[in-house]
Order: sequence, then C-alpha cells, then structure tokens
Amino acid sequence: MRRYGKHTDEDDIRSRPNRRGNRPRTNIRPKHEDAAEGMVLTVDRGRLTCLVDGRTVLAMKARELGRKAAVVGDQVALVGDLSGKKDTLARIVRIEERTSVLRRTADDDDPYERVVVANADQLAIVTALADPEPRPRLIDRCLVAALDGGLEPLLVMTKSDLAPPDKLLELYGALDIPYVVTSREELETGDAADRVREFLDGRVTAFVGHSGVGKTTLVNALVPDDRRRITGHVNAVTGRGRHTTTSALALPLAGGAGWVVDTPGVRSFGLAHVDPSRVIHAFPDLEPGTEGCPRACSHDEPDCALDAWVADGHADPARLYSLRRLLATRERTEGD
Repeated sequence: MRRYGKHTDEDDIRSRPNRRGNRPRTNIRPKHEDAAEGMVLTVDRGRLTCLVDGRTVLAMKARELGRKAAVVGDQVALVGDLSGKKDTLARIVRIEERTSVLRRTADDDDPYERVVVANADQLAIVTALADPEPRPRLIDRCLVAALDGGLEPLLVMTKSDLAPPDKLLELYGALDIPYVVTSREELETGDAADRVREFLDGRVTAFVGHSGVGKTTLVNALVPDDRRRITGHVNAVTGRGRHTTTSALALPLAGGAGWVVDTPGVRSFGLAHVDPSRVIHAFPDLEPGTEGCPRACSHDEPDCALDAWVADGHADPARLYSLRRLLATRERTEGD
C-alpha cells in the first residue's frame, strides 16, 4: 500500500476515472432560480400536466427529486421546453411547500399512504341520498381525513328527488358543516351548480365520494367547458357505481374564480396515516366530553366519560357509535 508524506505532489495522487463521462462527480445540485412556476393539473403514468402562464405543459419529475412525487394541486418549478407544443416535455425540478394534504390508504392496515391532492382549501364530500344508499361511516372517514389534512369540509347531498335529506342533516347537524342539497333535475337545469358554486369561489375544492353518487356529473355541471364525457351507471345488483374517473384532475371554474379537483370514486377510505388520538378532533360535538376521560382513554372502555356526555343529551348516540366504530377499524380491517 502506498503511503504519502506531508509534501506529496499532485502528480503522485491517482484519481478514479468517471466511467460515465469526463465531468467530475459532485453533490451540488443546481438551484434553478430561473425556473417557471406552475400548478399540477393531473398525473398519468409518470407524466404530469401542469399549468404554466395560462398554457398546459407536459412534464416529468426530475431525477434529483428522488422518491418525492408531485400530485394534483402541487405548486412546482419547471425548466426545459415550456411551450406546451406537441411532443415537448418539461422537467419539474422543485415541489413547493404544501399548505394542506388530503391523504388516504386503501385499508386501515395498509402502510402505503396515498396523497390524493395537495394545497386544497376545501373537501366536498358528495353522497347520494338514495341509489346508492348513503354511507355515514365513509362520510365520517372523509371528515377525519379532511380535518387532519387542513381542509374544511363541505357536505354535498345529491338525488334529493329520490329521498329526503332529513336523516343525514340530523346526524351531522351538530357538526355545523356547510351543506348543499341537490336533485337530478336541478343538475340538468344548472340550479344545483349555481348553489354549489357559491361555496367554491376563490377556493381549491377537492370532490370525493364513492362511485355512483353523481360526483363527476356535478363536476361536469360546474365546469361545462371541461366536461367529463363518460358517466357511469349504478349497478342494480350491488348498488355500487362504475368508476368513471380514473385519476384526479384539477379544473378551473369559469372566470378563474376557483378550482375543482375531481377525484376517482372510492369504495373505502383508509386512515392508517391518522394517529388515533387525532380522530376525536373530527367530532367536535363529542370532543368536550373527553375532559372527564381517564388518561390515554381509548373512548371505548367502561370509564370513558363520553357515555355520560351522550346520556346527558350533549350529542347524538349515533355519533358516539360512529366514533367508536371508526377507532375500532384503526386496529382491525372492517368494512364500511
């Protein structure tokens, strides 16, 4: 082994050649200070459609970002060909800090977390009043994910011509969640879209709901210039709808007054990413009752103070049942 003294000559030191070229290796990454700002509109098999200076640009993620992935709603920095012309491809070199994130997992025991949309202000939870029947447990899960991710919830009830909204309104009345009730006829006339739009102006709103509830139909009415041409039908046997949206898509409201993000229909909404201790925050009608709970209370044990809280009439017993069922699914797989 060759040893060098204090006064070695540079010619005596051998360097390993770079097999990939003549450029020396370096860990210094370019800052891309001249990169253009853009917003991710949709993601499809590694290609991202972004809005840059009023035009859509197809881009890919830069290798230097590693495993960090951009999602719909992300504010990003792009370099390369930003013309938006056919067969051109830009490069996303930076993903800006997110103000909110809507996450979900496939199931409660699934460790893989999926980011649905970033930087949304509001989550519109769309549920049909009939055909298919409403699923309050799924609504509760969406509420938990929204509040945990920094989004304000909005409840949108469709198909009021088939069933009244009274039961759901009674169940969620204590939560003071803004809501809109629509019918199929109102969707056709545009009256429903006008009323929903009042809650959307100036905001980025993600729409979520299981298949067949009319979510994409409502989005079509809100954004007629970018309509989803294909709508699904509810399966008469299972009561579930076919998936008509396969990837999240951000669409601008008329006049640039806001954004609508249409997301794929969901059959489950896993909360593996949510700490169980934070689930109670999605139930503000129950949360004050936890002050009398023992330390580290699971809210499903004999000494839980929520039983007395509900018995005294401070909250609906159905809400406590929903909370406990939701907490139980964090520990074992259970259908909604």
